[in-house]
Amino acid sequence: MARKTKNPPSETDVLLTNYIDQTLANTGKIGWSSEEVSGMVQEVMKRFLERCLESEMDFHLKNGEIVPREKAEPEAQEAINKRNGTSSKTVLTDNSKVRIDVPRDRLSTFDPISVPKYERHLKGLDDKIISMYARGMSNREISAHMKEIYGVSVSAEFISRVTDDVLEDVRTWRSRPLQDFYPVVFFDALRVKVKSGNTITPKALYLALAVKADGSREVLGMWLSDNEGAAYWTSVFNEIRARGCSDILIAVTDGLKGMTKAIETVYPKTMHQTCIVHLLRNSTAFVSYKDLKQVMKELKGIYGADNAEEAKNRLEDFAESDLGKRYSVIKQMWLSQWDQVVPLFNFPPEVRKLIYTTNSIEALNRSIRKVIKTRTMFPTDDSVYKLVYLAIKNATKDWSKSVFRWRQAILQFVVMFGDRFKQG
Repeated sequence: MARKTKNPPSETDVLLTNYIDQTLANTGKIGWSSEEVSGMVQEVMKRFLERCLESEMDFHLKNGEIVPREKAEPEAQEAINKRNGTSSKTVLTDNSKVRIDVPRDRLSTFDPISVPKYERHLKGLDDKIISMYARGMSNREISAHMKEIYGVSVSAEFISRVTDDVLEDVRTWRSRPLQDFYPVVFFDALRVKVKSGNTITPKALYLALAVKADGSREVLGMWLSDNEGAAYWTSVFNEIRARGCSDILIAVTDGLKGMTKAIETVYPKTMHQTCIVHLLRNSTAFVSYKDLKQVMKELKGIYGADNAEEAKNRLEDFAESDLGKRYSVIKQMWLSQWDQVVPLFNFPPEVRKLIYTTNSIEALNRSIRKVIKTRTMFPTDDSVYKLVYLAIKNATKDWSKSVFRWRQAILQFVVMFGDRFKQG
């Protein structure tokens, strides 16, 4: 077997090695403090960046040669470009703050690539800041962390400007084209507080998570609102349709107000199914611990029935029992959403397990809550979108290709929805 050849050292590695060897030879020191190591790294980075700039200037002057100049002397309509000293500039790198000398040319046509004009920080620093921000750290926490770990003073205002660059990605993502068909789409909401003038307003952040025809998942979008209703949800569905989605087979929701009417308006063929897990959670919110196990057993018998008629009979039997009379609100809660519970019984077990719960979106919400839980309030709507978008990117990058038992579900979708599924 041929031996693997090591990659040659980079210019930075060579500079660093030579500088360390030279410094050690001159001082004879063995132990080094963190301040001395930091200073050594800054000096190497300074030399490396300045060498890059000098090389760029050489190339610029060699290839620029004679450059026309509008305000030239009458006897010389053209001027030969030359070096014109240097100017000092402080830049933030991945690991430190470095003051460098940037070469200038007489005609001011030099536009460096390694350290672009007007740039005060290099790209790697932005990535670190955005990564920390995406994990829920506040601007001031990031600033303190950068100072402690990298020895770089970065203001909270600077961090805010860096993370604001994400907003363009958010706008593009929220308006991107969608597929024309989704078998199942889950809708759910998170609660956040946003500053509005001198008051703090509670708002709902709605998320839509779709299962595509191949079983993979996609977050369709997010919408922030301080109210909900048929008019609001109609606007959301109209937006989804305008972005290219012409059909949804099943919409699974958590009893969101106005959802049924909005679906009927925009997607009249779509089946609206309530999330059984949310219904169970709401049903048992006031059940005492000693009764919880038995109540859950009775409710499982209802949503696990073979058909809607059997489920309705079991709900009535539960309501007539001592346990049902003690918690009479459960029957009322189920009957109020019965029209959205019934669709579940049209499906075989393979599909029921997929649609009776919003487990997928619940897992996504848990990832997002870990990030936003440290925020008592957000200063603007954009700050909500920015942080949640980054949290979604982190949460979805390791998603498996398809949902559990999707192959079995596909056959049932073909039987139940026929051409709508095949064409999609």
